[in-house]
Amino acid sequence: MNLVVVSNRVARGRANEPMTGGLAAALLPVVEKSGAIWVGSSGRVRDGGHKEPFAEIEALGAGALAMLDLPAAHYGGYYEGFANSALWPALHSRPDLICASQEDYASYREVNAFMARALLRFQKPDSVFWIQDYHFLALGAELRDLGISQPIGLFLHTPWPSRAVIGGVPHHRELIEAMLAYDLIGFQTEEDCENFLSYVQSDLDLPAADGVVCSRHGRTRAAVFPIGIDPERFAQQAAKSSTHPDVSRLRRSLNGEKLAIGVDRLDYSKGLVNRIKAFDRMWTLQPQLARSVSLLQIATPSRGAIEAYGNLQSEVAKLVSDVNGRHGEADWTPIRYLNKGYSQAVLAGLYRAAKVGVVTPLQDGMNLVAKEYVAAQNPADPGVLVLSKFAGAAAELDAALLVNPHDIDGMARMIATALSMPLTERRVRFEAMMTKLRAGTIQRWFADFVEALREAQLDRSEIGPIVADPPTPWPRRSAGFSARYH
Repeated sequence: MNLVVVSNRVARGRANEPMTGGLAAALLPVVEKSGAIWVGSSGRVRDGGHKEPFAEIEALGAGALAMLDLPAAHYGGYYEGFANSALWPALHSRPDLICASQEDYASYREVNAFMARALLRFQKPDSVFWIQDYHFLALGAELRDLGISQPIGLFLHTPWPSRAVIGGVPHHRELIEAMLAYDLIGFQTEEDCENFLSYVQSDLDLPAADGVVCSRHGRTRAAVFPIGIDPERFAQQAAKSSTHPDVSRLRRSLNGEKLAIGVDRLDYSKGLVNRIKAFDRMWTLQPQLARSVSLLQIATPSRGAIEAYGNLQSEVAKLVSDVNGRHGEADWTPIRYLNKGYSQAVLAGLYRAAKVGVVTPLQDGMNLVAKEYVAAQNPADPGVLVLSKFAGAAAELDAALLVNPHDIDGMARMIATALSMPLTERRVRFEAMMTKLRAGTIQRWFADFVEALREAQLDRSEIGPIVADPPTPWPRRSAGFSARYH
C-alpha cells in the first residue's frame, strides 16, 4: 500500500521543534513508522510562474515529507479567509465570528484543486489518500474530478456543529455535497458524526442508514475514530525530560508551591479568558491559596492577521496583567504567561512538574494536551486533570474532574478540589485514564482508519453513483489560473 497523508500543517521530526499537541504532533510518529508520504504546506507561497510546486522533499523515518509552496494569489483567501474566518468559527460553534467573501471561497476551492493536481505525482495503483481536517473538505471531489479512483478518506480533527451553525457558512450545501466524494469521513465523537448525518439527511435530503450516505458520488461512510497518543512513549519522554534545563529551572523556581499548567494555541475556542478568570476567582474566594499555587499558561500565538485573534491576544494579556497586579506580591507571580511554543520533549517534562493540568476549551475536537498531561504524570504521585466537558477527550477521560468552562465559580472550586485531592484518589483516577489511553493509542487510530477506508472503498465500488440533482454550482476556476498550475 502506498499511503499518502495530506494536511495543511506538517511536522519535520526535529527534536527541538516547538509543538503544542494538535494534528502535526499526533501524526508525526505514525507517519515516520508507516512509510507514508506526508504532503502539506511548506509555509511559503509562490506566484504562478513556477512550474515545480514542491519546495522540499525529504526523508521522514521510513517515509517521506513533501512540502508544497501554495499559490500566493489564493493563499490568504484560502487560509486566513475561508478556512479560518468561516469554517473554523463555525466548526467551533461561533457563528458570530463567521466572516468570508465570495473571493475567499473561490480561493479555498482553488487551493483544494491545486493540491489535488499536485497529488497526482504520488498516484500509484495501490495508493490510498488520507486527507486531514477542514482545510481540504473539497479535496476528495477535486481528486475524483481528476480521475482518481483509489480510496480517499477524510478525518476531521475539529468538532462538527449542529445543522443551524454549519448552515451559517457560505456555500455550505455545495461544500458538504462535495465531501461525499470521500469513501470515508471520520469524526472525533458520536455527537460530531450525528450532527453531520443530520445535515446530510435533512438539508441534502439523502438517505443515510447505519452511517452510510448514498449520493450521486456513491456510498460514503461516516464513522467515529477518536484520535489518541502513544502514552508509553510520552511517559518515558516525560520521565527523561524531568532533568531538562527548562524543566529543572521551573522546579527550582517553585519554592515549594504547587503548579497548574495550561498549554494551548492562542485561540478563542480554548477558553483562555474563562480559565484565567477562574484562577482569579479562586484566589479571591480562597486567599489562603495565594503563594501556594501558580498557573503556568503557555499560549502560542496563532493566526495573528485575523482580527478576532489579535483582539484575543490583547484581551488575555490585559487580563493576566490585571490578575497578577491584584493577587501578586513582590516575590510571587500568580500567572506565568508565555507566548511561545516548546518541543514535545520539554512539554512532557513541564506537564510532569505540574500538580494540576487545566484543559478547559469552550469547544474542541479532541484536545490531545489533555491526554499528554495524563500520560506524563508520575504514577507514584500523579497530578489531576481538570477538563472541559466540551472537549472530545471528555468522552474517554471521564475520570478527570469535568467542568463547564462557562461556569467561572464552578471551575474555581474544581481547581481548588484538584489541588487538595488525596494521593489515593489521584492514583485511582490516573490509572483509570491511563487504561483508556492504552486502549486508544495513536497507532490504533491510524490502523483502524486505514482499514475502514479500504472497506468503505470496496462498498462504494459495489454500487454505481446515485442520480441526484447537483447543488447550484459556484463560479468555476479561471482557465488562466488552472493553466498556470497544470
